[in-house]
Amino acid sequence: QVQLVESGGGLVQTGGSLRLSCAASGRTFTIYAMGWFRQAPGKEREFVAAIRWRDSRTFYADSVKGRFTFSRDNANNTVYLQMNSLKPEDTAVYYCVADRTTITTSRYDYEYWGQGTQVTVSS
Repeated sequence: QVQLVESGGGLVQTGGSLRLSCAASGRTFTIYAMGWFRQAPGKEREFVAAIRWRDSRTFYADSVKGRFTFSRDNANNTVYLQMNSLKPEDTAVYYCVADRTTITTSRYDYEYWGQGTQVTVSS
């Protein structure tokens, strides 16, 4: 089992920045990939970014490419999502995810989920 705990959400104005963190614990040596999804009110949960553990290759949704950066701290089994130039449409609950075997953009493929952290961008 892998446990994920997110932190770093909050309220920010348009154009501002936030950094989300996700600390993984448990059987972290089994992780193949980690990622972030988000869900806005009344909308489907959508892919934001992912990172492949073995080579730290990152993947981003088109809507965040160039504004968000996904990184990792190997020593602490923690990943970060640096979010810059935030827009009101980035408002959502952000979920950290992990999987032991795959890296995809589908929310159905990730085995482990955090509890979510709220990000609100005011206009």
